[in-house]
Amino acid sequence: MIKKKIIVAITGASGSVYAKVLFDELVKLSDQIEAVGVVMSDNAKEVWQFELGNQNYLDYNAFTFYNKNDFNAPFASGSAKYDTMIIAPCSMGTLGRIAHGISNDLISRAADVVLKERRKLIAVVRDTPFSLIHINNMKTVTEAGGIICPANPSFYSLPKSIEEVAKTVVSRVLDLAGFEQDSYRWNEN
Repeated sequence: MIKKKIIVAITGASGSVYAKVLFDELVKLSDQIEAVGVVMSDNAKEVWQFELGNQNYLDYNAFTFYNKNDFNAPFASGSAKYDTMIIAPCSMGTLGRIAHGISNDLISRAADVVLKERRKLIAVVRDTPFSLIHINNMKTVTEAGGIICPANPSFYSLPKSIEEVAKTVVSRVLDLAGFEQDSYRWNEN
């Protein structure tokens, strides 16, 4: 099995629980992973603290964290061969910058690299309702090869906690990223 090199970006959109659950699931899938590079916006750190009441993102020592302006991070270049980028949650501002090729920080630069290299970009957008600008930006990113995976949970697995609700989205994201995982499958469990 070829191990994956993953970029995880966390923006300041509400939904830090998605990032936390994604981190927890990636730790469980470590046998399928060569590297996880993480970049968080300043707002992402503030939202995590506000929504989750902690700074536990600092506890994920298996991942390498990069400053939002570190253009020397390996995934700022296509030569590093990171195969998948997951932005969870993805703010509409970040999505707009990606859609229009504005690489003003490491998140938007990494997304630009992933798209130009024809690799996998998964944007877990977390906003509602969508304006026409949002919809057009989602269309543009999709036409460029990205995948828009809205943070819309499913409930047929009968989740019992907020984290279990978030996991319904994260499981879909991990499927889209090509991971082999145990998760609830409709009419299979």
